[in-house]
Amino acid sequence: MKLIKSTAIIGAFTLISRFLGLARDILMARFLGAGLVTDALFTAFKLPNLFRRVFAEGAFNAAFVPLYARRLEEGGDEDAAQFASEALSALLVITVFLVVIFELTMPVAMNLLGAGLSRDSIDGAPAAFDLAVLYGQITMPYLIFMSLAALFSGVLNTRHYFAVAAAAPIFLNILLVSVLITKPAMGWDKVDLALYLSVAMTISGALQVGLVVWGVRRAGVKIGLQRPRMTPGVKRLFQLGLPGAAAAGITQINLMVSHNIATTQANAPSWLNYADRLYQLPLGMIGIALGIALLPALSRALRAGDNKGAGNSMNRALEISAFLTLPAAFALAVMPEFLIAGLFQSGAFSASDTEQTAKALRMFALGLPAFVLIKILTPAFFARENTRTPMVYAGISAVINVALGATLFFTVGFFGLALATSVAAWANVILLGRTLFKSEHLVIDARLRRKLPRILLASAIMAAGVYFLSGYFSDQIGGRIIMDLALLGFVSLAGLVIYLIAAVPLGAISKSDIKTAFRKS
Repeated sequence: MKLIKSTAIIGAFTLISRFLGLARDILMARFLGAGLVTDALFTAFKLPNLFRRVFAEGAFNAAFVPLYARRLEEGGDEDAAQFASEALSALLVITVFLVVIFELTMPVAMNLLGAGLSRDSIDGAPAAFDLAVLYGQITMPYLIFMSLAALFSGVLNTRHYFAVAAAAPIFLNILLVSVLITKPAMGWDKVDLALYLSVAMTISGALQVGLVVWGVRRAGVKIGLQRPRMTPGVKRLFQLGLPGAAAAGITQINLMVSHNIATTQANAPSWLNYADRLYQLPLGMIGIALGIALLPALSRALRAGDNKGAGNSMNRALEISAFLTLPAAFALAVMPEFLIAGLFQSGAFSASDTEQTAKALRMFALGLPAFVLIKILTPAFFARENTRTPMVYAGISAVINVALGATLFFTVGFFGLALATSVAAWANVILLGRTLFKSEHLVIDARLRRKLPRILLASAIMAAGVYFLSGYFSDQIGGRIIMDLALLGFVSLAGLVIYLIAAVPLGAISKSDIKTAFRKS
């Protein structure tokens, strides 16, 4: 399979989804700003997504895809479909049980993420904590839908049908944007707008499941519900999935603690969330897309005994990620105020909100390459059915994040939580990389060693250019959405041109590189 083609398909749909997400965040900033209602809504959104990352992206990304790939290689379509049906039934029982528990205990469970939210009513409006409980009860079923969507997406990705699974998340942002653009005509206040956004999130989950189920059937794969049983396949799935879920769970517990700390300062959860959305744009397009494409490629290569092909896939994934991630990280680091003012500063989102959000974004930018590298390095373990090692390293990273984040929050301010997240990510990368190097499961080839310094230099040249341009236009941005977006587009396009002009003569990329990237691993 052509890794670059798979990544491009996933990345293209992810790009559409993230740009719609950016439009959503622009509208949310203008209508909701950074305040108690927004803090409550973002906290409620995090709860199902937290457990989605544990069960869907943790357990199933770590365990299901390699096991399904093995069944497909060794037992054929029928055996693989039987295993997927067994896994589907087990997953549904677990997630439904978890959602019911949370629905019944939400006033208590919301303390996992929102312990610091205000319990006091202001001017007769509901308290922020009470709003978070209500919104959380509405959004929690999203976990069920997303876990099922992850399984069907895993089936599609293993069979190299990437488009449908990559397109499914677009539904979430389409529905949220639809609610937001309806707001002026309907005249909803902030509390009601957040309520309808919560409903839209859950409905989008059902639509996403419907799309990937349709995709699986169109691919000729028959997967159905059956009586849940602890078959050998399900038992093996749990054996591999539990460490993966634990690794993801450690990371999410880490985020829970960080978010809880942030809720002790008014508006801090909103500032962090807006900053998080901006660095998630390149992370989703590059890191997540590469990780999704890489895991099936590595799994099948290793099943076939093609260690050379697996090594080449790893090196090319690292090269692609560096070429795309480093300039993005540099840009986010050198012009965060310009980006945030142009995108968000209007209506309920003030200049003070821009200043505070920019502090967090600069700290997240320092860790962006590490966040992407984690998405690339962990499949090298998962493809070898080793989910324990990433779990241990995630635990170490979590301890660093919580300890450093709490210390920095109470010394330098809320943006210390973002800095701690970046530092912890780099610690995780060092541990993962060291283990892969020692076992020789990752051997950096001459091409990658030659390219990396050239990519770094081209990125630095681009950063100098966009720093100058953003400073020159900074007085003209903020409050006029069309003009702001036009200036952002101009500076971003200029940065891309500068990067390419620098990259080609430096040898960071060439025509032969593009041809090689499309060659089969």
